[in-house]
Amino acid sequence: MVGLIVAAIGLFCVLFPWAFYGLLLVIGLASIYEFNYLCAIKGQPLEYPVAVLGVVAYIAMAVFGVLHNWEGVLLAGIVIAAFSLGMYGEEKGYFARTAYTLLAVLYIGKLLTYFVFIRQIAGNGMWLTLYVIVIIVMTDTFGMLIGSTLGRHPLTRISPNKTIEGSVGSLVVTTAFAIGATWFAPLHLQWWQGGVLAVVTCVAAQIGDLVESAFKRDAGVKDAGAMIVGHGGVLDRFDSYLLGGVAFFATLHLLGILSLP
Repeated sequence: MVGLIVAAIGLFCVLFPWAFYGLLLVIGLASIYEFNYLCAIKGQPLEYPVAVLGVVAYIAMAVFGVLHNWEGVLLAGIVIAAFSLGMYGEEKGYFARTAYTLLAVLYIGKLLTYFVFIRQIAGNGMWLTLYVIVIIVMTDTFGMLIGSTLGRHPLTRISPNKTIEGSVGSLVVTTAFAIGATWFAPLHLQWWQGGVLAVVTCVAAQIGDLVESAFKRDAGVKDAGAMIVGHGGVLDRFDSYLLGGVAFFATLHLLGILSLP
C-alpha cells in the first residue's frame, strides 16, 4: 500500500513541472540525509551543509537552465567549501569527510538533474518522464517477483537476495513492455528505440540498486533509513533511479532522439 501511494504521488507530480521539481528536491534532501547517516556509521559524516547546498544548487540550476554553463563554477565552489570547512573538524578523517561530501553531491545531486532534463524536453518531456519512471518501476518490481519465485542463482554477493533469474526476467518483461508502449504516439518513439531504451535503462537501474547495496554493506546496515514504511529509506527506494535516469537520457542522445546543444 505504501509503495502504491508513493508511486501515485510521483506519477501525479510528473504532470506538473514545478511539482515534479519539488519532488526531486525532497528526494535529494532526504537521500543526502540518509547518505550522511551511512557515512557517519563509517566514522566520518559529510560536511553536511556543503552537501545539502550542493544538492539544492544542482537541482535548482538544472531547473533554471543554467547548469550547463555554470556547473564548473558550482563544482569548484563545492570543492573549496568542503576542503575549507573540513579543516575545522577532527584532523583524523579529513580525507574521508571531504571525499564523501564530493561523492554525495555528485551521486545524488548531479544524477537527479537528469530527470529535470528529461522533463524539460520540448514536446514530449512529460511522456518520456512517465515512460522512464515506469521502466524503472517495472525493473524493480519484476526483478523482485521473478527472483522470489524462480530465482535459484545469486546475482552477486553484494546483494544475496537478488538472482540471475530475477535480473534477466525483469529485463525481458520490461523490454517487452517498453516496445509495446511505443504505439502510444505522444512518445514519438519507434519500437526498436523503445527496446534499446529499456535494455540500457533496466541494466543501469539494476546496477544503481547494487551500488546502493554496496554502500549499505560497507556501512554494515540493512537499510539506509526508515522514512518509507516497508521500503526502508528514501535512498533505498530511489537508488535505481539515480543511474537509470542518466542512462535513459544518454541513450536518447545516442539514438539521435535528442541532439546535443
